[in-house]
Amino acid sequence: MEQFLTIAIAHLLAVASPGPDFAVVLKQSVNGGTRAGVWTSAGVGSGIFLHVAYCVLGVALLLARVDWLFDLVKWIAAAYLAWLGAQALHSAWRPDAAPEAGNSGAVLAPGRAFATGFLTNGLNPKATLFFLALWTVVISPETPLRVQMLYGAYLALATFAWFALLSRLLGQQGVRGFLLRSGRWFETGMGAVLLLLAAQIVLTG
Repeated sequence: MEQFLTIAIAHLLAVASPGPDFAVVLKQSVNGGTRAGVWTSAGVGSGIFLHVAYCVLGVALLLARVDWLFDLVKWIAAAYLAWLGAQALHSAWRPDAAPEAGNSGAVLAPGRAFATGFLTNGLNPKATLFFLALWTVVISPETPLRVQMLYGAYLALATFAWFALLSRLLGQQGVRGFLLRSGRWFETGMGAVLLLLAAQIVLTG
């Protein structure tokens, strides 16, 4: 129980901190509504299973010890976030975009929203370091595999629940309408945030 509480508290602090997951869920929820935000949240939560899998298999230690391999993951993650940011800026400032429209009429397919969330979380090198710390400092090597998998399931479900709640709040008509009225400027702001996160990963990841 002490081990679980440590994991739960550490995860709560990590998931509540603004980062790539938060930025992407915010963008998807505002542009596509609650449904798109929830599907993105499901993708983010599912990304947790990827981190848990390589920690259990010991791949996380390889990522931590082989500098070029971790750098490769870092650069892929940064490139993906930069691509999302560039897409947002292009959408905001393309010639046929109305100054206050942005992507207010966008309908995001569930599969695409899920994939965006999964890739954002799964490629995040900061998440890699977080899970590596959990599996090397908090979780004992003697912890049964079944218990480790239960920890992973909790982390995935808790992550999904947090971002699904966030999607629900952001998808409310009043909140979403307020942000969409800024249209072009909301998209520009989100694009800038994603580009800054990409730069942060490259410089400090």
